[in-house]
Amino acid sequence: MDRRHRLTPSRAFGRVFAEGRRGQSGSVVAVARPSGEQRAPRVGVAASKRVGSAVRRNRAKRRLREAVRARLACIPAGTDVVLIASPAVVSAPFDAVRADVVGALERAGAIAC
Repeated sequence: MDRRHRLTPSRAFGRVFAEGRRGQSGSVVAVARPSGEQRAPRVGVAASKRVGSAVRRNRAKRRLREAVRARLACIPAGTDVVLIASPAVVSAPFDAVRADVVGALERAGAIAC
């Protein structure tokens, strides 16, 4: 994912969690918040220690990043999104993870197409 599409500062994550709209689908939770700025949408990924070891957490985050990369064009400009992985993301088939990401984004109101 391009650098301009990454949500990195912890303040930005905190703002999205505090003010964003949540949506869950299967093994993925999406939290979305319009930032009010005209710029590319930004996506952050989180996986807690509940997902497993560092290897499993990193794998879960890589899978979520790849699943959302194809849908970046559908996320409105100026939207900040945080995707939260559950333990099932690591072992689920990638097509199921991709469908869960799209469903969670739709429920959070973060997808326009």
